[in-house]
Amino acid sequence: MAEALPFLSTLLLAYLAGSLPTGFLVARALRVDITRAGSGNIGATNVFRVLGRGPGTLVLLVDLLKGALAVRLAPALAAALVPADSAALPALAALGAVLGHNYTCWLGFKGGKGVATSAGAMAALIPPAFAVTVVTWVLVFLAGRYVSLASIAAAVVLPVGTAFTVAGPTRWPLVGFTSVLAALAVWRHRPNIQRLRAGTEHRFDKPKAPAS
Repeated sequence: MAEALPFLSTLLLAYLAGSLPTGFLVARALRVDITRAGSGNIGATNVFRVLGRGPGTLVLLVDLLKGALAVRLAPALAAALVPADSAALPALAALGAVLGHNYTCWLGFKGGKGVATSAGAMAALIPPAFAVTVVTWVLVFLAGRYVSLASIAAAVVLPVGTAFTVAGPTRWPLVGFTSVLAALAVWRHRPNIQRLRAGTEHRFDKPKAPAS
């Protein structure tokens, strides 16, 4: 049991970091319940559409930071509580942050889709693979103007980018780990996939001005 404490501590700390419902809090500060507006999602895309560029950008940046800081700080904090040195802790922190964002305890274990938080975590954990996913996201988005399709494509490319940019004994464990993150992201986009197949998914246009 003692051997598992660093892993459990890392997972819990990262989950709590990721669970901060940024979109909900920013919208609530503007007197909007984002869970009842637009798509009802608390992520940056819905905040951008409902409240505009400023709030949407703020949510995006904080959600990115949640993932990055969880990877950087949660393993160190866990090791300070229970001394440990494991290469698996940063990856576990990334998973914890994404789970916290997707299933936040502050909103009845409902949350966002984890794309921005995953991206922040990957930027800290595997920067070259993160760069590959960013390029993929941008190209797919510019081609179709679908945020959901760009996010799904970036998720699918993540394990491939990891395989080609990581060397040494950690390559395949990280490929397996990023495959889990990719599968989780695609799973969270199930409604979007249905709308894409039906031709009813919304393209990303100019955000609506917030209600006065």
